[in-house]
Amino acid sequence: MPNTSSARPAPQPAASAGVAQAQAPGPLPASNVAPLAGLLAPCLRGAVFVLLVTGLAYPLATTGLARVRFPQQAQGSLLQVDGALRGSLLIGQSFTEPRYFHPRPSSTSAPDPQDPSRTVASPYNAALSAGSNLGPTSQALAEVVAARVADYRRVNGLPPEARVPVDAVTASASGLDPHISPANARAQLARVAAVRGLAPAAVQALVDAHTEPRVLGLLGEPRVHVLRLNLALDGLVARP
Repeated sequence: MPNTSSARPAPQPAASAGVAQAQAPGPLPASNVAPLAGLLAPCLRGAVFVLLVTGLAYPLATTGLARVRFPQQAQGSLLQVDGALRGSLLIGQSFTEPRYFHPRPSSTSAPDPQDPSRTVASPYNAALSAGSNLGPTSQALAEVVAARVADYRRVNGLPPEARVPVDAVTASASGLDPHISPANARAQLARVAAVRGLAPAAVQALVDAHTEPRVLGLLGEPRVHVLRLNLALDGLVARP
């Protein structure tokens, strides 16, 4: 007679005594140590190291190397004549006398001695290099340029229709340019020669001698160093 009783699952073997039973993890023990306490000392050591390397060792190394390899440039490219300091080759000067070539206009300023909250015009102020920040649509810029054009023609004895070099009536972004264009120098040549009693050809030869070409023949434009040119002019003897 068949067995009609329901099938029962086979009994599972008991876990061996040597195997640990898995247990749910309990709460972690509380810690009284601040989480960043161990980072303070390494951070301070790193800050001091970076300060010594970037704020002391690197400046001293670069300054020392520059003074050895490029002594004139490291001292500001200063120009001395007979032991007297005449200026820097990198910064323009305000030559206004008729016997000198005039530099490019400068829009730099300086604090007003009477009111430090205001500024006053201070051409070629190397401590506050800046341009006028006036755009091509500025009416103020148009009026300034027009006044400079009229003054340039008057000073150099040019006719009203004469073209004026753009660098003669506009300031650069730095306001410190020590150069002018060869066209600007040629426009001033007759005035300088007449005031000094020099032959125009002699002055033209000086202009040519102080005209610097493009860097590597490609970069920039030919330019005339105003300070060097004016110092060379002072060394010429007027014709009888």
